Amino acid sequence: MGETNSEDKARYDFKKDMQEITNYRGRGTELISVYIPGNKQISDVMAYLRNEQSQASNIKSKTTMKNVTSAIDSIAARLKTYKAPPENGVVIFCGEVPRAGDQTKMVQYVINPPEPITAFLYRCDSTFFTDPLQSMMLDKKCYGLITIDRSEATLGLLMGSRIQVLKHFDSLVPSKHHQGGQSSVRFERLIEIAAHEFFKKVADNATEVFLNRPELLGILVGGPGATKDFFVKEEYLHHELRKKVVTPLVDTGYTDESGLRELVQNAQNIITDMQLTKEKEYMQRLFTEIRKTDGGLSCYGEDEVRNALDMGAVDMLLISESLSKRRVTVQCPSGHEHELTVKDPDERIACPECGATATVVKDEDLIDDFFMRADAFNTRVQIISPDSEEGDMLLKAFGGIAAILRYRV
Repeated sequence: MGETNSEDKARYDFKKDMQEITNYRGRGTELISVYIPGNKQISDVMAYLRNEQSQASNIKSKTTMKNVTSAIDSIAARLKTYKAPPENGVVIFCGEVPRAGDQTKMVQYVINPPEPITAFLYRCDSTFFTDPLQSMMLDKKCYGLITIDRSEATLGLLMGSRIQVLKHFDSLVPSKHHQGGQSSVRFERLIEIAAHEFFKKVADNATEVFLNRPELLGILVGGPGATKDFFVKEEYLHHELRKKVVTPLVDTGYTDESGLRELVQNAQNIITDMQLTKEKEYMQRLFTEIRKTDGGLSCYGEDEVRNALDMGAVDMLLISESLSKRRVTVQCPSGHEHELTVKDPDERIACPECGATATVVKDEDLIDDFFMRADAFNTRVQIISPDSEEGDMLLKAFGGIAAILRYRV
């Protein structure tokens, strides 16, 4: 799978799993969440689980006790496959959740978090505990951060929801007032020379920390007053970095570490709009093709796009993030086998040939199925948010699936 597709797929899988996990409700306090940092010994976690299992014998409800001990056994079995946790740690969710009628099913999710887990946590409740992971659902591409005025400047990185301070500088630019009998003109000139050297120092350090970061999506520049505008307009930054400066520049009251936090907070709408703008460009390409009298290099709808994909004719696959369906293979008692797309595989599925109740023998997420087919022909995949007008149209007018073709089919 191409690097971009792999990143998008991993991000989609993480968000999809988190949505499913968050929606589960147990019939009692029997849903277990375990957060394991990367530096935690697996043997220590196993010992903790054994202690929790012995404590579970005190649970009054026999059903709840059975479900809790079964979940602990399942988690322990999974942990036996680890010599050590991954670098960022691992999170395991496990427990019995209701199905149709009075039935339940055991679910288990093993999450490799995109950011480090900082503390061990075990929780047994009627819901899974997902708070530490919620902020990690943001796009993991990073942004450079610069806050600047004439007295100080700070450089940082925004990675997901985490702000990392890289460098801080206090300037030697004197304030604008007369000193020691110097003429006003001469003193102003010295001030501007000092400011120029300070801006140059900040820009040189920005080149050092930002230039060789291919994952850098943009650079946010903020600060109070007009200094930030002067710094950008006078082209102190390296020409490659200037291309990545996000406009408009952002007003902040501070230029230290708290200024970086203020910069990120005030720029949230800009960051969101940047991602949506990219998605809108892809959708506009699709609409341009559709408007052509012969339909151009476009197709839409699940069956049509799948056929084009399997022919290797799709250049870019556009899939709505809100497409919530399953691709299943079913068999009926007569031996008929079919691939179908369904909303809920737990509901009764009739055999298309004879109408008998069919059994699901294979079940996967529909978007996962399309990613696999796209990978076979080096087709780019773009997950489209429903938050824009174009994204909403993809979902409602085109069934959530469309494609820009390499050639007509």
